[in-house]
Amino acid sequence: MAVDTVELETTLRTSIPISHLEIIDQSNGCGENYAILVVSDAFEGKNTLARHRFVNELLKKQIAQMHAFSQKTFTPKQYETWLERQNAS
Repeated sequence: MAVDTVELETTLRTSIPISHLEIIDQSNGCGENYAILVVSDAFEGKNTLARHRFVNELLKKQIAQMHAFSQKTFTPKQYETWLERQNAS
């Protein structure tokens, strides 16, 4: 069963405060390969591994239905720095 972006977004937005969210279906619409970028204050004080485990737990039902899943997780301050670096390239 395919997972859609609305289901992913709803699950995330109802679970944690999100200041920015990008969900990219990398499987050309079949819903089996997603990449997400999540910016949230909920990540403050957590290292990358803890953040990814946290998101994996929130989306475990959906991830179980996917072939591939990748994520980037940032605090708002980290996201600003990341954007600056991306724009400088």
